[in-house]
Amino acid sequence: MRYVSLDLETTGGHADRHQIIELAAVVEDTRQVRPLAELPAFRRVVRHAEYVGTAGALALNARLLAELARQDDNPELCLPAELVPQLREFLLTQGFKADQHGCVVATLAGKNIGSFDVPFLRQLPGWGTLVRHEPALLDPAAFYLNWRKDTRLPTMSICKARARFADQTVAHEALADALDVVQLLRLFYELPVYQQVREDGGMLAGH
Repeated sequence: MRYVSLDLETTGGHADRHQIIELAAVVEDTRQVRPLAELPAFRRVVRHAEYVGTAGALALNARLLAELARQDDNPELCLPAELVPQLREFLLTQGFKADQHGCVVATLAGKNIGSFDVPFLRQLPGWGTLVRHEPALLDPAAFYLNWRKDTRLPTMSICKARARFADQTVAHEALADALDVVQLLRLFYELPVYQQVREDGGMLAGH
């Protein structure tokens, strides 16, 4: 199957008043796995007339605000109204098909994709008419859950630790985080049965 690993950086956690300032999407085909660096990728930073956010989110994304403040010609910069049309064009060039109404439909993957990213996406002009997502969403947290010990779905850093990634930090950069999600999901492509997390936080081999 093909899916789109999508990640956002925002000015805060409330989709009704905070803003998307970065969106990245990576196309993965589980039947033709390619090196991560060769995956088709889309990235945009989103310029707003004013930015409304929390101190923590703005501090975390200081590099993005600096990029948005520059006046040089940045091909990855767009306005909010341009974001979904540009994402649609990218998906069309990657072979995704539009339905009878011209809307491109894709399966989305991402950490907290349903609870965090989708509410922000729904605020974008053109989301749901130019691009929309399949109802089922892929969140790697479900694959790295310790059913006996966890009291909540694991964070991205815990998922990376359980996958034995050498670098277990979270970049909080949309493209890097979208690629991490692909890498986390790839461990499950070839398994004859689902793996489970061991008591020590590692993973059982497939049977």
